[in-house]
Amino acid sequence: MKPIICELGMGADVHGHDYTKAAIRGISDAIRHSSLTLFYTYRHPSEMLVEVTVGVSEPSKVDINEIKAAIPFGDVLVNLVDGGLDDIGMGGAEDIALAAVAVKAYLDTGGHKLTLTK
Repeated sequence: MKPIICELGMGADVHGHDYTKAAIRGISDAIRHSSLTLFYTYRHPSEMLVEVTVGVSEPSKVDINEIKAAIPFGDVLVNLVDGGLDDIGMGGAEDIALAAVAVKAYLDTGGHKLTLTK
């Protein structure tokens, strides 16, 4: 598998401190910056491996299944790490959770006339 895409995203939940919601918004932010047309040149995007790293203040509160469901193609691996940002915001239900997200996609490019170079 060769790395094809690495995109970064940031997501926030500004009304309720929901780390999963913030992470999914970060994934959406990251993948909106990517075009998968390159994948069709080699293989169908469903054949890629996608590694998602989510940084939030309380990783144990992230629903991994929802993170996987937010990725439209491929086999998804999720890494949850300490990171992100919590802010009091306006207080109470207005607390803010920020998630930092990295989305990396890998694809087997072997056996194709197009090759990746260093």
